[in-house]
Amino acid sequence: MDSWIWWLLVAVALGIPLVLTALPEFAMFAVGAGAAALTAAVGAGVVPQFLVFVGVSVALLVLVRPIAYRQLRRNPGVKMGIEALAGATAVVQERVDEEGGRIKLNGEIWSARALHPGSVYQPGQRVDVVEIQGATALVV
Repeated sequence: MDSWIWWLLVAVALGIPLVLTALPEFAMFAVGAGAAALTAAVGAGVVPQFLVFVGVSVALLVLVRPIAYRQLRRNPGVKMGIEALAGATAVVQERVDEEGGRIKLNGEIWSARALHPGSVYQPGQRVDVVEIQGATALVV
């Protein structure tokens, strides 16, 4: 069997733990094995094949791995939970003042309180949620 086939089998074998563990390092070694397979396919000897495998794998580990991990650590752009409610628009269900009231926010009824003392919002009026404190929405 030709050596390029062996390198392709190594690349596939390295792809299996990549799928099972989702560690990007296995993909980098698999790409290195693919590059070695190409080297073997053009007729290079065993030593150049191995050097290409090691060189490509190490280059990917040094250059691509830090970028990949930086992307994984970055906070997702999608806000979830209570954070997603800040900035949303709600409809007043019961009069809202600095003491309390009720609003309909994303299809749910929430306790609400006016952010600024003296502000009063009447039923049917639209308000913006500034912050969530416990189970109470502060609105303007």
